[in-house]
Amino acid sequence: MKAVYIREFGGPENLEVRDVEEPAEPGSGEVLVRVRASSLNRADLLQRQGFYPAPKGYSDRIPGLEFSGEIAKAGPNTSLFREGDRVFGITAGGGQAEYLITREKHLAKIPYALTFEEAAAVPEAFITAHDSVFTQAKLRKGETVLIHAVGSGVGLAALQMAKARGAFTIGTSRTSEKLERCKELGLDVAISAEEYDDFSEVVLKETGGNGVDVILDLVGAKYLTQNLKSLALKGRLMLVGLVGGAK
Repeated sequence: MKAVYIREFGGPENLEVRDVEEPAEPGSGEVLVRVRASSLNRADLLQRQGFYPAPKGYSDRIPGLEFSGEIAKAGPNTSLFREGDRVFGITAGGGQAEYLITREKHLAKIPYALTFEEAAAVPEAFITAHDSVFTQAKLRKGETVLIHAVGSGVGLAALQMAKARGAFTIGTSRTSEKLERCKELGLDVAISAEEYDDFSEVVLKETGGNGVDVILDLVGAKYLTQNLKSLALKGRLMLVGLVGGAK
């Protein structure tokens, strides 16, 4: 089969498409997926540079964490899918190849309205955002959410789902262009991280001094103090990213 292959760690010039060995037969509870599309994540970029070693059992040389495709073959003790079913999911690596083996419980059926390309871009960002904002933080209609790095993959997913839920949305970004594009997706209040040293002042002003009900923080320690100032009573802070420090 063909796969994206990291010839040597470094820049994108070290990527190539080459023939590699096909996966073995799917085992108990596993399925073989014919991959139709695979998306690109920050982890894929780090793996290409040699900074994101793949877990045991996965190739360091073939990137790809999320994918969509069709069930090519089901292994023993499987019951959720049939051959030909359109599926999408997350894997620990190897998604940028024509075939991969994964546990059937790590897959979901693609909604009829989504293409393979659209479905492949869903799992990492949208499942992360949904788990954080709704499953754990329990954002409700009419509440206010502050999304840091709102122009990122997870940030954009959270923004769109929060608007669909009927929440008031505030977002931060270091890039004014990203903030403008987020406004087109429904962002109510845009805060430039470069323009404001203390975003909590803007948050409190925009919420009448009450603060926000939920914060989705994709930055980390750098924002913690201001986050606490920005929270309403019984507010919920979901910490997902640590690019701004861990202590």
